[in-house]
This record gives sequence, C-alpha cells and structure tokens, in this order.
Amino acid sequence: MRTGKAGRRGWGVRKVWAVIRREFIERVRRRWFWFSAILGPVFFAAVFLLPAFFASSGGTKRIAVVDGASSAFGARVTAALNAGPALRAVRVVAGARVLDSLMGEVGAKRLDGVLILTDDVVATGTAEYRASNVSSFRDIQELESTLSSLVTAARLERAGIDPGLLTRARQGITLTTTKISGSKTTGESSAQSFSLAYFMAVILYMAILMYGVNVKSSVLEEKTTRIVEVLVSSIHPFPLLLGKVLGVGAVSLFQFLIWGVAAKGLLGVRAALGGHLSAFDSPVQLFQIPHVSGSTGAIFLAYFLGGFFLYSAMFAAVGAMSSSEQEAQQAQQPIVYVLVLALLSMFALLNDPASVLAVTLSLIPFTSPIAMPVRWAAGDLPAAELWASLALLAVAIVVATWVAARIYRVGILMTGKRPNLRELVRWVKAA
Repeated sequence: MRTGKAGRRGWGVRKVWAVIRREFIERVRRRWFWFSAILGPVFFAAVFLLPAFFASSGGTKRIAVVDGASSAFGARVTAALNAGPALRAVRVVAGARVLDSLMGEVGAKRLDGVLILTDDVVATGTAEYRASNVSSFRDIQELESTLSSLVTAARLERAGIDPGLLTRARQGITLTTTKISGSKTTGESSAQSFSLAYFMAVILYMAILMYGVNVKSSVLEEKTTRIVEVLVSSIHPFPLLLGKVLGVGAVSLFQFLIWGVAAKGLLGVRAALGGHLSAFDSPVQLFQIPHVSGSTGAIFLAYFLGGFFLYSAMFAAVGAMSSSEQEAQQAQQPIVYVLVLALLSMFALLNDPASVLAVTLSLIPFTSPIAMPVRWAAGDLPAAELWASLALLAVAIVVATWVAARIYRVGILMTGKRPNLRELVRWVKAA
C-alpha cells in the first residue's frame, strides 16, 4: 500500500476528472467563450445571407436620360432601363441649359443621376453618366450592360444584319457540375464542394489554434502564479496535463454543438428567404450551402480531435518551457507557421487533390488535420490513404504527448531563462 506523498500524488481517474471539470467550468464561465460561440454563426450568416440583402439594398435610382442622338437610340435605352429592377429613367431631349437644370436636380436630391447620350455612343461606344454616387457597382453594371447590348444591336442594324441572329448565336450555356464519389454521383455542385472544403479548413485552423493557445495560456498562467506548485503536490504532472487537454477539448466540442444548432437555424432562415436568395444559388456562385454527410462529419470530427490533441500537447510544452507570455509567443511561432502552411495550401489541394503535394501534406501529421478534410471535400480519396493518414496522426499524437509530458514535468517548476534545444533534449531524457 502506497503511503505518504507518493500516495497523495496518485493520478487516478477521479483526479483527472477533477482537472477536466475545473478546466471546462472555468472556460465556459468566461465571456470570450460565449463571444466566440456567437461570433461563429454570425460569420456564416454574413457569408450566406447578407449578400442577398446587400444586393437588394439601395432602392431604385431615379435618373434622366439626356437624349442627344439623332435616332431612336435614346428611347430604346430609356425603355430598357425601366424594364430592369435597379433604375427608373426619364427621357429628356437635349437642349440649351437642359443639362445644367438636371444637374441642379441631382444636387437637390430630387434626381440620382444623369445619363448623357449622343451619336458617339453607337459610333465610338462613348457615353457619360453623372451622379452624386458613382461607386454603386449594381447601377454602373446595369447601365453598361444595357448600353452595350443596345449599341451592338444598333451597329448590326446599320450593317443590315438581324440583331436577333446574333442574340441567338451568343446565347450562353449552363454547365452543371456534379461530384462523383466512387462510381455514383453525389448531387454536390462545384460551389458546394468548394464551400465545404473552405469552411472546414478555416474552422479547423481557427479551432485548433485557438484552443491550443488556450492550453498554453493555462499552463503558463499556473506556472507564473506558482499555482502549479500546489497542484503537483497532490497530482502527478502527466494526469494534470491530460486533464487540461481533455477539459479544453470538451469546451471545443461544446462550442461546436452550439455552432451546429445555430447552423440548423441558419438553414431554416435561408429556406424561408427562398426567393430572395435564388439569384445567389446559381452554379457560378462561389459559396453555396454544402451537403454535409455523416461520413464528412465523422472525418471532420476525427481530424479536429487529432489536430487538437497533437497541437495542444505542443502548445502545453511551449507554456511549460516559457517564463512569460512574450517568451511563449516567440516559442510558439514555428508551430503556428506549420498550421498557416496547411491552411494556405488549401487552394492547391482543391485544384488537384491527387497531386504529390496534396498526398504528402495529408500524410504528414502536422498538416493532415487540415489537408485531409480538404482533400476529402474536394475529391474521392482512396481508403488506404485515409487510414494511413489517421494512423500516422495517432502515432504523432502519442509521440508528441510523451515528449510534451516530459518537458511539462520538468518545465512547470523551472523559471528564468528559456531552455535551448539541447536543454530540452536533456529534459526529455532525464524526466
């Protein structure tokens, strides 16, 4: 039977659970947790909902079309603009002081702009638009597209060519993209596939970095305030480290649960808006609501947990070897650079998920938590590569945790100058 200090410093499940509970409750009570929990759904709402509101914002602009053309071109432009949703146009025949009078109307806010047309529009393609606001891309695009189509039609008529013939010849095509998984189509478009890969990469990067830094800050805070000296008198360093990592991991899963519930509500709001968002569900849209299958959710969760445990162990070692926040920030930079590299490689992985670079990054444990989910979303992966990646990640977690635990065991009680690489190796061997 163990007695004395050794007996009191056991590391049973009860003590590990106590550390987990303390870390979880302490973080959930903080304002930053609820701020980040709310900020995530707000970000996704901004990406998927705000474009529809912004596109329909601004109201209808009132403009005058000053027609100085000798043909019926000005009347055609006015009719075409009124047929669109953005502008309401009134044709005014050009004359003496007409332009000055209309400029005064714009200055008095009774008119939004003036479109000046002459015979040069058809001959040289030159027109002028004067307005109090010329930075509205919607209005400028509406004017340019309308003038371009009517000028083209007028030139064809002058050449004796039926404009309808060119219209039929220039009729665009709609390319429908569908992802194939195995030998079956999934019904997922290119925009949905890109959106899934993009948001998985960004969420994984932010979550792994944020919660890894939280582990480092917790270790460093207890070390600098000497609370750890009291803790290690009743619990071994390794179960203390294990409890911290698991506690912070539980907080991250709780936050993902909140984000999941918010995402479900977001999809409901998007469905209710239906008609307003239909224009943004075209095949060429960059972001669309992706289809998240059960297997995709499992891949995401597996690589998040794997990346979290791997990087949390390294961040904990950084906190243990540092004596101040400034030292810790300097020491964590190589770790952060690796994560940033994995995130920046996302576009190369999306372009060719089967390339040598993509396969290599998805097998290296330090980049696979981001690279492999991106490849999974972008293409059909061989099962052997997926299992090999998970196996290598698991081995890396064991090795990193073993090394971090030894550094943690010595470093949490060391103060003063930050150890160099040779001293760290000595800590690992001696612990």
